[in-house]
Amino acid sequence: MDSSYSDDIIKIEHLTKIFSNKKIVKAVDDISLSVRHGEIFGLLGPNGAGKSTIIRILTTLLKPTSGKAYLKEYDVTKEPEKIRSLIGVCPQNGTLDIELTAYDNLEFYGKLLNVDDLSLEPRIWELLEMSNLKDRAHQQVRTFSGGMKRKLEIVRAFIHKPLILFLDEPTIGLDPESRREVWEQVLNLNTHNTTIILTTHYMDEAERLCDRIAFVDQGRLISLDTPDNLKKALPSGDRIEIGFTDLRPDLIASLQNNPLISSVEVKGKTLCIFSKSGNKVLPSLLTTFEQYSHEMLSITIRSPTIEDVFIYLTGNNLSNSGDNSGINAIRGAK
Repeated sequence: MDSSYSDDIIKIEHLTKIFSNKKIVKAVDDISLSVRHGEIFGLLGPNGAGKSTIIRILTTLLKPTSGKAYLKEYDVTKEPEKIRSLIGVCPQNGTLDIELTAYDNLEFYGKLLNVDDLSLEPRIWELLEMSNLKDRAHQQVRTFSGGMKRKLEIVRAFIHKPLILFLDEPTIGLDPESRREVWEQVLNLNTHNTTIILTTHYMDEAERLCDRIAFVDQGRLISLDTPDNLKKALPSGDRIEIGFTDLRPDLIASLQNNPLISSVEVKGKTLCIFSKSGNKVLPSLLTTFEQYSHEMLSITIRSPTIEDVFIYLTGNNLSNSGDNSGINAIRGAK
C-alpha cells in the first residue's frame, strides 16, 4: 500500500447486531476497527463468525442494533445514499446475466448506477481491457469460464469508480490459474487508490493480497494486524521437522537446552522443533546431530502461516465455505 494513503476511510465503533427469532443471536458483538484509505483489508473467520453481517451493515443492507459505522464522513444508517455512491460490491454468488454479452452486462450495470452516457462506453472498454476480456466483449457470458465470469463481475462493481470495493470470496470455486488471474486484477484495482475489503477462506489469498487482516470469531474481533506481525506473534515460531531412525534421550535434552529453541516434540520418527528463527538455529542443529553421531533422514523448515495464527487464536480451522451467518439470521427473523 502507498504510504500516502494512511487516513481512515472506514471507521467502526462498538458495532453490534442482534437477531432475534426463537433465540437471540449476537452476530456482531461490540466490534471497533478502522480501515485505511488505499489498503486491501482482509476480514477472516470461520462460518458464522459474523463477516457477512459486518459487510451487509457497511453496504447499507442491514442496520446495526447499536454502535456506529462511517464510510468517509457518512454514517451508514443516516446517509445510505451517500454510502452507495462510494462503494462497489461483488457478492459471493454470481449475479451476471449469462444470456447477455460481457459488454451488455457492463452497459446495463453502468446505466443502473447512472454513469454518464458520454463516459460509459470508453469506461466499458477500459474495464474489458483491464480484465483481459476485450476480445470476448460481444460473446454471451454463458460461454465464459468461471474465472472469466468472476473477473467480469469484479470490474462491473468498479464501473462507477468507487472509493471502496467489497469483494466477498472472489475466488471461491476457481482453479489455481484463474485464482492467480483474479489476484492480479485485485492488485491492479488497488493501484487506482481503491480501498478493498476482502473476505476469503483461502489463507494464501489473504497473505498474498492483504495489507492488514482482521480475525473475527463468534461475532467478536480477536486480532488485527499485518500478516507478518500476526505470524511473528505466534509463540512457537518456525517449525523444523527432522526425520530419523534412532534418537537418544541425551540428544533431545541437548536440543531443549538450546536458547534458540522454544520447544521439542517427537512424533513417530519425526522430531519437531520450534524456534523463533529456523534459519538461525539450523547450524546448531546440524552440529548437535553430528556430535551425537545421529543421521538426519530429512529436514524441512516451515514458517508460520495465517492459518496457524487463526488456529492459535481460536483453536479452530477455517473451512473452505462461505459465511452465511447474517443471511441465515435474517431469514430466521422473517
